[in-house]
Amino acid sequence: MNISISEQLAKLNKNVYFDKTLVFACVTLVVFGYLMVSSASLHLGAKLTGNLLHYPVRQLIHIIVGLVVGCCIYLVPMSFWERTGPILFFIGLVLLAIVLIPGAGIKVNGSTRWLSLFGIRVQVSEIMKLIVVIYMAGFVTRHHDFVRESVYGLIRPLLLLSSACVLLLFEPDMGSAVVIVTIAMGMMFLSGARLQQFVVLILGIIGVGVLAVVSSDYRLARVTSFLHPWEDPFGKSFQLVQALISFGRGEWTGVGLGSGVQKLFYLPEAHTDFLFSVIAEETGLLGVVSVIVLFALLVWRAFVIAAMAEQLNEKFSAFIAYGLGIWFAFQSFVNMGVNMGVLPTKGLTLPFMSYGGGSMIVMCVAMALLYRVNSDMIALQKNKASSHE
Repeated sequence: MNISISEQLAKLNKNVYFDKTLVFACVTLVVFGYLMVSSASLHLGAKLTGNLLHYPVRQLIHIIVGLVVGCCIYLVPMSFWERTGPILFFIGLVLLAIVLIPGAGIKVNGSTRWLSLFGIRVQVSEIMKLIVVIYMAGFVTRHHDFVRESVYGLIRPLLLLSSACVLLLFEPDMGSAVVIVTIAMGMMFLSGARLQQFVVLILGIIGVGVLAVVSSDYRLARVTSFLHPWEDPFGKSFQLVQALISFGRGEWTGVGLGSGVQKLFYLPEAHTDFLFSVIAEETGLLGVVSVIVLFALLVWRAFVIAAMAEQLNEKFSAFIAYGLGIWFAFQSFVNMGVNMGVLPTKGLTLPFMSYGGGSMIVMCVAMALLYRVNSDMIALQKNKASSHE
């Protein structure tokens, strides 16, 4: 029997669980990120478009669209994602291939990573990361024993994911390829893969990664420039040097919101990849630590929700939450590490905070999935408790 939308909404409303910590962390990151994007982009909008509020207004639209899409995704049952994981993965590969077609993909700063969808520029790699979480959650759920007992169970999904990584390297976008492999490896490890086999596989992947770096002058320059940034401060290390200056100027409490200097055409991509440096300059160590704590809370809640789902034997939901937690943790860690000069420069945004329509919408969708898992598990717990009574 078909259930009307109003009946489905009423049913969901009864099962919605308001996780205060999760909501606080997510909302604070988005709001604080919006303020910092506004501060970092006012001058850029005035120069490029003649409109001081060009980027703040667009980012606000991105957030609103992301919230609407996220609310719609929340209504979709988890069983749908479990069934459609392989189909979504194929769609992701097609989108990655379309980006590389001359005239179809949008090229920015030498990299072709974007498509224009409904007037919003979307970085396809962000969509692919979400798809990989869904696909891998389904894979380890269906082949749980296979992954735990067989080496091929670890290699099989990686062989498929390698096709996506190859397409990403052609863009080039090695950072996203590393994130995708990390998500997949982390989810397989949490599914119970044998430690010895897992270590051997990691060493093999590191070897492939090193080969990919040394085989490209572009990638090799980006990886090695962070080791000695002051040797070429106006060349290949320009971004990193300007970011380090931002951190130095921020000191304990920062120079004040809107008072930063490095964003004024010194620090490239200040409102996107290097937003964390602007945060450091304008809010100081206090702001930097606050952002790190917020991401830590977000990742902690994701793993708590995953553990709850695993205890209730909802494997797919558990691995969705695990995968999202790994994604948020690793990408935010890499972005912060790049900004602070402890990792090679990668074109990865700071989740929930950096400017970008596609990135913000995908993050909202990811949080909607996490909220749905949380609500489903709380409802299941309550139902089990009432049945025992």
